[in-house]
Amino acid sequence: MASNAKIAVVVAILALLQVSCAVARRNGKVGPCANDAEGCFDMLAVSRRGDDGGTPAVMSVNGFQRGEEGGPPECDGKFHSDQDLLVALSTRWYANGQRCHKKIRVTSARNGRSVEATVIDECDSRHGCKDNIVDASRAVWEALGLDTNVGEVPVTWSDA
Repeated sequence: MASNAKIAVVVAILALLQVSCAVARRNGKVGPCANDAEGCFDMLAVSRRGDDGGTPAVMSVNGFQRGEEGGPPECDGKFHSDQDLLVALSTRWYANGQRCHKKIRVTSARNGRSVEATVIDECDSRHGCKDNIVDASRAVWEALGLDTNVGEVPVTWSDA
């Protein structure tokens, strides 16, 4: 009988932990910014705006096709053409997937050109990606009139 009571207590504790985690996820309080750590801010907030009203970032080249760079994008688990206007955002900007399939406006700091691209992936800042990255497809680079051989360029971005 005592054994059944212990099992019931363990099951109740596990249920409470699951509910607690679900509530935390829904409120955006998980991950590296869960405790409002230094340098963190509201998951969908945009800070340190540039002259054009966007957030300063570094844009790098990323391939979203099968066989390039990494696995399939986080948002839908499918590979995409590099001819599509696509980006991956650093972890804090990816906002636990809240920006999945949403458009952002990327503006080149070099020539002022802008383009709207769809967020389809996370550049994981907990595993090697810097926290200020907009990882863009070749199509984004071409639309901005930039050479992909440069590797990284300064940009600003904002929700479209």
